Amino acid sequence: MLTYPDIDPVAVSLGPLKVHWYGLMYLIGFGGGWWLGRLRARRPDAGLKPQDVDELIFYAAFGVILGGRIGYVLFYDFQRFVEDPLILFFIWRGGMSFHGGLLGVMAAMWLFARRQGLGFLRLMDFVAPLVPLGLGAGRLGNFINGELWGAPSGLPWAMRVPCDRFGELCDIKLRLPVGTQYSPPLHPSQLYEAALEGLALFLLLWIFSARPRPVMAVSGLFLLGYGLFRFAVEFVRVPDAHIGYLAFGWVTMGQVLSLPMIIGGIVLFALAYRKKGASA
Repeated sequence: MLTYPDIDPVAVSLGPLKVHWYGLMYLIGFGGGWWLGRLRARRPDAGLKPQDVDELIFYAAFGVILGGRIGYVLFYDFQRFVEDPLILFFIWRGGMSFHGGLLGVMAAMWLFARRQGLGFLRLMDFVAPLVPLGLGAGRLGNFINGELWGAPSGLPWAMRVPCDRFGELCDIKLRLPVGTQYSPPLHPSQLYEAALEGLALFLLLWIFSARPRPVMAVSGLFLLGYGLFRFAVEFVRVPDAHIGYLAFGWVTMGQVLSLPMIIGGIVLFALAYRKKGASA
């Protein structure tokens, strides 16, 4: 049994200026995506030039941040949004949704594709292998912040969490008695997602896309891979207290939002190899 390390979420503090680890994880994600994108753009079948990746990452960053915030408010905090629509702009309170960020990136890529005269699906195939690095970095940021914990577990790598720092987790989500010093050992579900949605999905997509593939195949594999990994981890993750389980005592909002990704991934993959069109 492990105890969660006391990590300061602020990486650098210079007077009133505070740089949080979570923000740095976003920079690592975008920076890594930019580097991988320029590397990938050197391939003769890429459809983009290395210099085009600079503008591509700008569009992607805008889509991630805007879509992620809107998605979180609509998917996970809609009641409070109805009561106070201004919470949409309260970014400092936290709250980003991957599924919303994905929709935001897709909208941004559609605009970028139109501007560059590229095929949208071909562009999404180019972008898909660049995304997991940012997902993994973001989940490490969640771990540093001590958020998105899993359910109680008896596994040797499960972690106790200090309740004096994470009172909402202990009091509201786990409903522990007031004054409890530590939570029971919990699944570090953030690290599960970093390993699966980050490292494993990156390796899967990067290796798969190393050879020319039919258009939609890489995008389909991304949707299917992420959807399955996220759906599986949700079984051991504690849902948001104000939402809880949606059905049967185990269905979470994350699973509901991931199911269309799984279905869409299967459809895209099947269409790609049925048509066997131009290479991605």
